[in-house]
Amino acid sequence: MIVGLDTSVVVRLLTLDPPDLASHAMDYLRERQAAGDAVHVSDWVLAETYYALQYHYGVPKKEALDVLRQFTTSPGVSASVTAAKVLSLPGLASARPGFIDRLIHGLYLKNGAMEVATFERSARKLPRMRVLGQSGD
Repeated sequence: MIVGLDTSVVVRLLTLDPPDLASHAMDYLRERQAAGDAVHVSDWVLAETYYALQYHYGVPKKEALDVLRQFTTSPGVSASVTAAKVLSLPGLASARPGFIDRLIHGLYLKNGAMEVATFERSARKLPRMRVLGQSGD
């Protein structure tokens, strides 16, 4: 069976805060893994967790990305191929475009988009991006 984790569960697992909810989250994760279930973390949950770690817990970008990478590659936990690819990029914490923009871009291409439109100039380096507001648009 595949089970999905909500952002609230992932944040508790990663921060151990508050301790009582973190304990419930850990028990659930262990229970599902012991049952042989596949535990999946969606791209939306990864994006929300990334921001929650930074803005609510003060975790620097690099550490937040490292924690997400470690969590999604831990035994019995999976993320999408797109998220795994983006999280494996070197220098992602300071990359422009950043984690969320690259995740969005990757999902569009995976789902068949021939082009992705943006106003973010830094996105020019990604394939099949069209930066609006530039000459020729």
